[in-house]
Amino acid sequence: MQKSRRSDAMKHEVEVMTGKNYVVFTAKLYKTQVVAGTNYLIKVHVGEDGYDHLIVYQKLPCDGGTLQLTGIQENKRLDDPLVPF
Repeated sequence: MQKSRRSDAMKHEVEVMTGKNYVVFTAKLYKTQVVAGTNYLIKVHVGEDGYDHLIVYQKLPCDGGTLQLTGIQENKRLDDPLVPF
């Protein structure tokens, strides 16, 4: 699955978690970590100079391959490093 599809799939969950409605929600960078599935750390442009960092867990295909938003950091900048949190 492409990085933009993962972040797009999480847009509603992020809006619920943050209480915001995003007009701009574009994945700019991502990193992966293989566990019993895959953790995706995604830097998302949310408008103007704003970025959010997401952690999205994707289950293994044998477990359904579903996506789950497991963390979000708001109020990041483009030059903030994308690191696990």
